[in-house]
Amino acid sequence: MSTTFYIAAFVALLATLLTITRTNGVHALLYLIVSLLAVALVFYTLGAGFAAALEVIIYAGAIMVLFVFVVMMLNLGEKAAGREAQWIAPQIWIGPSILSAILALQLLLTLAHQKAWPIAQNAVPPSQVGIVLFGPYLLCVELASMLLLAALVGAYHIAHGEGGIAS
Repeated sequence: MSTTFYIAAFVALLATLLTITRTNGVHALLYLIVSLLAVALVFYTLGAGFAAALEVIIYAGAIMVLFVFVVMMLNLGEKAAGREAQWIAPQIWIGPSILSAILALQLLLTLAHQKAWPIAQNAVPPSQVGIVLFGPYLLCVELASMLLLAALVGAYHIAHGEGGIAS
């Protein structure tokens, strides 16, 4: 189990490093998705299956769809169409594919040899998470959603506003 944890942690660190060093937004998004999936596997190996599922559903799913939507919305025309042809090239997908394959193999091996989780002694039911999240932390959840909306509007304004990238 600890081998799975360390490999997933290494993949998360490597993918995160590659996310922040890529100059192409789509490449950075691909590595960010791999990083979020690796963090979900780390949560799973620590016995937090619910947190791992939330990581995949909310971050790797919903938030990444929002990011991809922003990238599509900021499409800069003919110049961007030429770059999009380069994104489809197989060599671009080698890095994220290798890291994802490592994660998938580790997850399969972990599930095949799964034993009782000694770390997760007191499991928190999903209803308790919802009660806390939308109870005392409701303001934090709403502020996070407003921050995402502000980032979306700001990215659009930077790209399409006066003196922006697309003008």
